[in-house]
Amino acid sequence: QAQLVESGGGLVQAGGSLRLSCAASGLTFSSYAMGWFRQAPGKEREFVAGMKWSGERSFGDSVKGRFTISRDNAKNTLYLQMNDLKPADTAVYYCASDKFPSVEIPTTVGGYDYWGQGTQVTVSS
Repeated sequence: QAQLVESGGGLVQAGGSLRLSCAASGLTFSSYAMGWFRQAPGKEREFVAGMKWSGERSFGDSVKGRFTISRDNAKNTLYLQMNDLKPADTAVYYCASDKFPSVEIPTTVGGYDYWGQGTQVTVSS
């Protein structure tokens, strides 16, 4: 059974950095697209970044130039490096995995099949 476990969240001041990790098990990690989403209180879950097995990447408009996504297939781990964090980045961050090969990187919640439990990121001003 597929399992995704996020870690690395915490409290950081505005302008600071954090790196989130997502450890995957029970799935062929290297084969499918994986992504990061976030959800702030009272808001819908929002696409942050995604990465295909080929290395192609996609980012949400609000994080372009500040966040990067990478994966280590040998470690079955997905990363999200977040720089220049802003209070608006405060949210629970979720890791997600597709389970079928796709031509494009999914950018909607419905485009992913497996989800982690989330990790809280809080950015203070």
